[in-house]
Amino acid sequence: MVSYGNASGAAPPFSPLELAKRGSLYFTRTGAADYLGAPEARRAGARELFSLIRRKRLRVHIGQRYPLAQAAQAQRDLEDRRTFGSTVLIP
Repeated sequence: MVSYGNASGAAPPFSPLELAKRGSLYFTRTGAADYLGAPEARRAGARELFSLIRRKRLRVHIGQRYPLAQAAQAQRDLEDRRTFGSTVLIP
């Protein structure tokens, strides 16, 4: 299992022995800094990401759009977990 972020709260503690008992499973917690620590690595990663999006090899789901004047409502909706996918503020 790979854990990304804490949107649903922190993962509960568990015994590493349970992973071995269930078939040599493993759990990892990634951090972007471990893979993209140098500024040029981050720029290269961003270029590749946007290239994949432009070539339609990667699809971005925009769940909701808010006018910039409703930024406070967008923040409340994010905090209350009423959003899905990406949220975009429109200037």
